[in-house]
Amino acid sequence: MQFTAKQINELLSGTIEGDENVQVAELSKIEDGKAGSLCFLSNPKYENYLYSTKASVVIVGQDFVPVQPFQCTLIKVKDPYSAFSVLLDRYNEVINQKTERSGIEQPCFVHPSAKIGTNVFIGAFSYIAENVEIGDNTKIDTQVYIGSDTRLGKDCILHPGVKIYNRSVLGNRITIHSNTVIGSDGFGFAPQSDGTYSKIAQIGNVVIEDDVEIGANASIDRATMGSTFIRKGVKLDNLIQIAHNVDVGENSVVAAQSGISGSTKLGGNSVIGGQVGIAGHLSIAKGSQIGAQSGVNSSIIEEYKQWHGTPAQPYRNWMKASVIFKQLPDVEQRIAKLEAKIEELHQQIEQSTTQYKENNER
Repeated sequence: MQFTAKQINELLSGTIEGDENVQVAELSKIEDGKAGSLCFLSNPKYENYLYSTKASVVIVGQDFVPVQPFQCTLIKVKDPYSAFSVLLDRYNEVINQKTERSGIEQPCFVHPSAKIGTNVFIGAFSYIAENVEIGDNTKIDTQVYIGSDTRLGKDCILHPGVKIYNRSVLGNRITIHSNTVIGSDGFGFAPQSDGTYSKIAQIGNVVIEDDVEIGANASIDRATMGSTFIRKGVKLDNLIQIAHNVDVGENSVVAAQSGISGSTKLGGNSVIGGQVGIAGHLSIAKGSQIGAQSGVNSSIIEEYKQWHGTPAQPYRNWMKASVIFKQLPDVEQRIAKLEAKIEELHQQIEQSTTQYKENNER
């Protein structure tokens, strides 16, 4: 399917510089651009590719001023990255329309008590347990398990291998990627006098609100009592652990390999970097930004602040400490030299004292 620069510009509400009738049929990175492709330029580091790319159309910022000749047509918009995201969504919609699926493939099991909405797809080898409710236009791929009494809203996408335990509640427009587990038992064990551990029953559930996306191989534990909450608009990366009774605030973003321990509340609009560990029973203020590999072991009460390091501290403090840390080998050598000099001075003082005493005795 081909589109002209004019048609694309109408979708993005930008301005065109160049041939508005040039056609594109695919999207590509600017460094790989070729005739008939559409690219975008957001990061100034990639500006040099604009002057050599063979792409037909490039989306740029509305204030962009080229410093060399170029051959492509430009579409100037307020935010190139967001504009390109709009095009990717549109492109994805076109592809999905071509491969739209509905109905129930066989073999799979759907309990007679389950309520299935209209235009729902359920892939082969999936299992839909008793009293499950599935909303309209939801797509459930192969080998998905949905436990009893679970509610799944409209326009959701469950990719192959997703497992959802019983009594989970999922809203509308939720996407969950392969092999993620929703509602597994929280990590609750009581130590016994003989050194063993007794399992604490996990009788709560997981509630996921609207417009959430969860990556592959993530685990979200059910609450011990009550609910584990993933609030509206949250985006979770791959390989993330959310423990029992955690509450992830709306529109927060959590990067891969991060873990949030039990009963911690993460404020809305927070941004959590990769491999961050957050201890249990904490409150993290709204808008907190926590850098990759940080360890948070105490609550954060100041909103919209940056944190880094282990234990996590204000970002500027961490940067200053990092500079000192890098200098530690040199500092160690300087201290060793100073200690040697001090020892030498002590010896000289002792020799002078001894000589003075000997001279006085004479």
